Amino acid sequence: MGTGRIALASLIGTTIEFYDFYIYGTAAALVLGRLFFPSGAPGAQTLAAFLTFGIAFLARPFGAFLFGHFGDRIGRKSTLVASMLVMGLSTTLIGALPGYVSAGALAPILLCVLRLGQGLGIGGEWGGAALVATENAPAGRRAWFGMFPQLGPSIGFLLSNGMFLLLSVLLTDSQFLAWGWRVPFLASAVLVIIGLYVRGRLSETPAFARLAERGGQVRVPLTEVLSRHGGSLILGSLAMVVCYAIFYISTVFTLGYATHVRHVPRESFLGILCVAILAMAVVTPISAALADWLGRRPVLLAGSLLAIVSGFLLPSLLGTSTGVLLFPIMELALMGLVFAPMGAFLPELFPAQVRYTGASATYNLGGILGASLAPFAAQLLLARGGLPFVGYYIAVAGAVSFLAILALGDSRLQNPGEVLA
Repeated sequence: MGTGRIALASLIGTTIEFYDFYIYGTAAALVLGRLFFPSGAPGAQTLAAFLTFGIAFLARPFGAFLFGHFGDRIGRKSTLVASMLVMGLSTTLIGALPGYVSAGALAPILLCVLRLGQGLGIGGEWGGAALVATENAPAGRRAWFGMFPQLGPSIGFLLSNGMFLLLSVLLTDSQFLAWGWRVPFLASAVLVIIGLYVRGRLSETPAFARLAERGGQVRVPLTEVLSRHGGSLILGSLAMVVCYAIFYISTVFTLGYATHVRHVPRESFLGILCVAILAMAVVTPISAALADWLGRRPVLLAGSLLAIVSGFLLPSLLGTSTGVLLFPIMELALMGLVFAPMGAFLPELFPAQVRYTGASATYNLGGILGASLAPFAAQLLLARGGLPFVGYYIAVAGAVSFLAILALGDSRLQNPGEVLA
């Protein structure tokens, strides 16, 4: 397969993944609480919406186990197509759901069901995309090729944020609340169709083709991961925590805080987030190049330390009108630093026969720990302890990942062959 096809195939899925997840996070911060939950105590609807945000992260490991099983048993290509279908259909249907006023208690139930569907599909997406990239990588370029799926968040974020920004400019608040918020969800169907076309033209990766040729698949990959690679599973999951905490605190929580507490106009802050994600996109390839040159571990350790520092800076930044605009730019640039090497780091922790399951599980278990409750916890910490406690959340996440990466060592040494086999 040519480099361009590999890049596009691995990039398209994570682009849709983060587009789908971020339109949900944005909608949760702006409108879903009012639309799908009864009114109650001040802030209760927003908290309820943020809880549904976390549901998908709880489903993601099950998606990782399910799609990982088939990815390690029958191949990367067909499994990636199936995960994209589940993910895209769930997202599109959210845009067609009735609200609480018309459907009552059924509305939040259906929202949670489709959110679970999103989580299951996305649970199998990243691992397969990372394997398509890294298992096709030439010698010495694994982190660079693994960067392609890591660029997906930047593009998906720009698409979703740009969509909400456009709607904010074109529609009144009442129009946006009545039907405008549905447009980004329904538009996901277009991205999925493009993704399915690209994925359908893929060849199987060389690593899996060799594995299948010699009949090396294991019967139950998850059992193999748990029994022989449990340490890598746990530590790899903890290594991912800082990525998720940075991303969702600096976007979903900060969006709600800036618009509702600091009274920054919604369209202004969405524009700032577009600038912030561009900073992430710039840093991502730089970080990947450094990870091939210096190793994954030094780059990830440095990023985790900087995350700890950023957590202590959070109260002073979010406490000022200028700082609340600078904070997401700083954090998402930092996200690019710690996220880019993960495209190679996590697959390198596992051998080919369980790599889809192992890499997917570590990525998504890290999501439970770092992101599932991040907006909810930050909102609660803000109410109970103020901004310093939100900063401590990021600092603790950075410390957890730092220690896990330190314990794992250089992932390249765990699979010394230059081409993943």
